[in-house]
Amino acid sequence: MFDIRAIRENPEAFRAAWNRRKPGLGDSVDEILAHDAALRKALTDKQDAESARNSNSKLIGQAKAKGDEAEFERLRGVVAEAKETIEAAGEQEAAARAELDALLFGLPNLPLPDVPEGEDEEANTVDQHWNAPRGFNFAPQDHANLGEKLGLMDFETAAKMSGSRFVLLRGALSRLERALANYMLDVQTGEHGYTETTPPFLVRSDAMQGTGQLPKFGEDSFETTDGMWLIATSEIPLTNSVRETIVEADLLPRRMTAHTPCFRSEAGSAGRDTRGMIRLHQFNKVELVSIVRDEEEGLAELERMTTCAETILERLELPYRRMLLCTGDMGFGARKTYDLEVWLPSQETYREISSCSYCGDFQARRMDARWRPAPSEANPKPKPEFVHTLNGSGLAVGRTLVAVLENYQQEDGTIAVPEVLRTYMGGLEVIK
Repeated sequence: MFDIRAIRENPEAFRAAWNRRKPGLGDSVDEILAHDAALRKALTDKQDAESARNSNSKLIGQAKAKGDEAEFERLRGVVAEAKETIEAAGEQEAAARAELDALLFGLPNLPLPDVPEGEDEEANTVDQHWNAPRGFNFAPQDHANLGEKLGLMDFETAAKMSGSRFVLLRGALSRLERALANYMLDVQTGEHGYTETTPPFLVRSDAMQGTGQLPKFGEDSFETTDGMWLIATSEIPLTNSVRETIVEADLLPRRMTAHTPCFRSEAGSAGRDTRGMIRLHQFNKVELVSIVRDEEEGLAELERMTTCAETILERLELPYRRMLLCTGDMGFGARKTYDLEVWLPSQETYREISSCSYCGDFQARRMDARWRPAPSEANPKPKPEFVHTLNGSGLAVGRTLVAVLENYQQEDGTIAVPEVLRTYMGGLEVIK
C-alpha cells in the first residue's frame, strides 16, 4: 500500500519506480490520480451538501414560525436537493474509493535505487560465492532417486492420497528433516536472537492482504470453504502479529522465527520441477521475520538476516551463492531482496533455498502497524510512524534436505549425515 499524498506530490518518482519493475506499469499513476481526484471531488460535494442541509434545516423552523410558507417550501426543496446530492456523492465516493484501493493494493512495492534493473532472473547479479562444489568420482544421483532407492522417500503413495507434488518421508529421512528444522531453530533462537513462535496455519483474508498475498496472488494459495486461507509461509502470521498495533520504541527491533508447514498451489509453475521435492504443494520452512523502525535500520537488518540464513548453509558445509535480485524478479512486497542458492550436483546448478527481503513500510500500511518514537525535549508527543518489515527463509527445510542428500551422497547410495546434525540424529553417521 502507498501514501496517496506522496503520489500526489511526486507522481514522477512513483512512475519511474514502477516502470523499473515492469515497463509501462508507471502508467498506473495516471489512473491513481484520476480516481483520487474523483474521490476528493465526491468528498467535497458531500461535505458542501451536508453543510447546506444543516444550515437550511435550521432556517426551516424559523420560516414556519414566521408563517412564511413560500420560504418554508423553498428551504424544504433546498434541503431535499442537498439530501439527494449527499446520497449521490456518497455513492460516487464509495465507487472511487473502491477503484483506488483495488488499484493501490494490486501494485507492487517500489524497488530501492541500488536494485539492478531487469525483467527476470537473467538480470540478477551474483553478490558472493561460498565454498566450491564437491567433486565426485562417480555420477551423482538426484535426491528423488537416492530417497526412493533407500526406501525412505515415497512419491507414489503420497500421490494416491493427495495427488502430484506431495511426498511421504519415512524413517531416517523423516528424522533428518526434523533434525534440520530443530537445528535451524536452535541456531536462530540461541545465537541470533529470534524468538521462537508457533502461529496459526489458517488466517483470514485481511491477514493475507496485509502481507501482499491478496488480492493479486489468491490463485497461488489454498482457500478453505469458509473463507480462511492456509498459509503459504509463516511470514503471513508472524508479520500480522503487529497488525493494528502501536509498538513501543524500546521493543524494536522485534525478531521472530517459526517452523511451520507451508501450502502453495504452484498455479504458475505447470511443468516445472514436477519430479522430486523442489516444488511441492506442502513443505516445511523455518521463517525469519523482523519488525524495525525505519529504512536505515531495515537495510542493516537485511544484511544481518541474510547472514543468519547463510550461517546454516555454511555449518552444513553446503556450497551456495548470494544473489541480488533485479527489479523484475523480486517478490511483490519487496524493495530489495537477496536470494541464497544452494548447489545441487544432480542439476549442476544453484537453486534457491532462501529469499531475504526488505519491504519498507509497504506491509505496515496495509496492516496499519506502527511504532511510537520515544518522547524527546524537542518532540514531547511524537506521532506514531509505520514500522518497516523484513522476512526471509532460515531455511526452506525440504530444499535443505534435498541439498544434504545430493551433496552428502556416497557412491553406494548411502548418505553421510552432516556432523552438526549427528547429535540430532541420535549419533547416526550414515543413512543406509
